[in-house]
Amino acid sequence: MSPDTLSRSVASVWRTLRSMRTALILLLVVAVAALFGSVVPQSNTTPAAVESLYRDHPLQATIYETLGLFDVYGSWWFTLTYVLLLVSLVSCLIPRSRGLVRGIRRRPQGIQELESLRHFAEGTIPGGADDALERSRRVLRRRWFRVAREDGVLAADKGRAREVGSLLFHWSFFLLLVGVIYGKGFGFTGQATVIEGEAWTEAHASYDLPPAEGRFFSESMHRAFRVRVLGFDASYHPNGVPRDFVSRVEVLEGDRVVRRDEIRVNAPLEHEGVKLYQLGYGWAPVIEVRQEGRLLASGPSVFMTDDPSDLSRPWRGVVKLPSLRPQVGLEFRLLPDARAALAGGAMLEARDPFLLFQAYRGDLRLTAAQSVFRLDRRDLETWRGGGIALGETVRLPGGLEVSFPELREYTRFQVKRDPGLGLILASAVALLVGLLPALYSSRRRLWVRAVPDGARTRLQVGGFALQRRSAFDDEFRRLVGELVR
Repeated sequence: MSPDTLSRSVASVWRTLRSMRTALILLLVVAVAALFGSVVPQSNTTPAAVESLYRDHPLQATIYETLGLFDVYGSWWFTLTYVLLLVSLVSCLIPRSRGLVRGIRRRPQGIQELESLRHFAEGTIPGGADDALERSRRVLRRRWFRVAREDGVLAADKGRAREVGSLLFHWSFFLLLVGVIYGKGFGFTGQATVIEGEAWTEAHASYDLPPAEGRFFSESMHRAFRVRVLGFDASYHPNGVPRDFVSRVEVLEGDRVVRRDEIRVNAPLEHEGVKLYQLGYGWAPVIEVRQEGRLLASGPSVFMTDDPSDLSRPWRGVVKLPSLRPQVGLEFRLLPDARAALAGGAMLEARDPFLLFQAYRGDLRLTAAQSVFRLDRRDLETWRGGGIALGETVRLPGGLEVSFPELREYTRFQVKRDPGLGLILASAVALLVGLLPALYSSRRRLWVRAVPDGARTRLQVGGFALQRRSAFDDEFRRLVGELVR
C-alpha cells in the first residue's frame, strides 16, 4: 500500500470517527454489551453460575466464552468499543467547542436582503433614522439580544445558551462515561461479616468471598483500616416487620480510634473512600467443645437462616471436629426465643435462647470443597441429639462436653469503593443543567434597518429562528410591534 493510499484511508477513518452518527452507533453497541453483561453470568462476580451453565448447557457456555460474554466488561472488544466511543465524542466536541467560542467572540454580522428572510415586517415611525436605530438598540438589549451596528443596520442575535447547554450536556455525558469506567476499573465491592466485639480489617483476605475488584485495581489500593463492632441493635414494628438495623462501630488506624459512628440502612459509613453499607445481621452463639477437659473448639459461630424475612424459623450452624477419631460433626438449630417458637410466633429478641443439636460421626470429607455452614453427610452416621439452654453444658459419650455460654449477634456489611462516584454525580448534575437550555431555548437572529422617508423613518425588521420556528412567529410579531411603537 502506497503512503498516499494509507494517508487517505487514515483520513477517511478519522472523518468517520468524528461523525456524531458514529458516536451514536458506538453508544448503542456499548448499551447492548451492558445488556449482555447484566443477563449473562459474569465469571468475576458469579463464578458459580458460570460453572452451572457449563454443566447444564455446555454448548451455550462454549459459545458465550468464545464471544467473551462471561467477562463482557473486561473483553477486548468492549474495551475497544468504549475507547472508540470516547475518542469519537472528543473529536466531535472539540471542534464544536472551538466554534462556539469563536461565535461568542464574534459580533453579530449584518445582512443586505431583509425582504427575503422568513420573517419580515416594516412600519413608518416619526423621527430620524439614527434616533430610530438607537431606540431599537435599547429595545433589543432589554430583550437580551446581542446587538451590533454596521452601515445603518442593527444586527442582533440571541439564544447562545442553547449551544452552551448542548455542549455542556455532551461534555457531561463524556465525563459520565469516564467516571463510570474510572470508578468500576479502580473500585471494588465485597461483603464482610463481623461479630459484635470483634474487629474486621479492610484487606482482600478479610472478606467473606473474594471481592469483585475492578480491572485496574491492585492490592495496594486497599486501605487496611479496621472496623470494630461495639454492638448491634434491631427494632421491629408490632407486626414483626423490621423498623431499623443499627451497627455501632469504631474505626481504628493501627491501635488508634479515629472515629465512632453508626451504620444504618441507607446511611453508610465512609472512611478513606470506602463505604460500608448495612446489609444484614444474624446470631452468633458462642459454642465450646471439650473432651476430657481438652478444648477442641471455642468461639462464636455465624449462624444462617434460609429465609431472613421469616423470624419464626430457627437459625442453623455447624461445628466440625476433625481431630477426633472418628471425626464428629455437630449440626445446630438456634431458637433465639424458645417460648415464642413454641407458640409459633416471631423470635424478635433473645429472651430464652436454646440450641438444638444433632451429632454425626464418620468422615467429614474436609478435603473436598464444601460450605462452612453445612455438613456433608454422605459418609456420616447419626450419633446423638439433644438441646442446650444458654449457660448450660451437655455431656456426650467419649468424654465430649458441649457448652453454650453466650449468645452474640453479628452484622453483615456491603463494602464498596467507587472513586468515580463524585465525577459521576457532578457530571449528572451538569448534564441536567445543560439539558434545560438545550430543550427550552433557540437561536434567533434579527436585523433592523432604518430608511429615511422625508420627515419620518421607515423601519424594516427581518429575522429567522434556527429552532422552534413556530414559537418565533409570536415573538417576532410582538417585537416588531414594540419596535414600531
